Amino acid sequence: MTRLEARLWLAQRATAVVLAACVAVHLVTIVLAVRGGLSAGEILARTRGSVAVAAFYGVFVIAAAIHGAIGLRTIAREWLRWRRGVGVAAVVAALALAAFGLRAVAAVVMA
Repeated sequence: MTRLEARLWLAQRATAVVLAACVAVHLVTIVLAVRGGLSAGEILARTRGSVAVAAFYGVFVIAAAIHGAIGLRTIAREWLRWRRGVGVAAVVAALALAAFGLRAVAAVVMA
């Protein structure tokens, strides 16, 4: 395994740990909000302008973008036998996923 492959493997596992924690917090928050009788509108009203919500979901999005792009790169290399340009495609995928996700976070948090 090359040094790059080892680093990508480690990044994949590290982002999986971050994602597991974020998913757990996200699901618990949803369950508590729904049980508390909050509507979607009330939840959005509470998230407006929240730096903590923006930071949490920003980390969630960045971890998901990195994790997903590394996974897509691995699938392209192993299943499609794609070698040339696969790294560039993975970076483009990561940037696109991050941009779309951060745009969604901004929509939820911005007043």
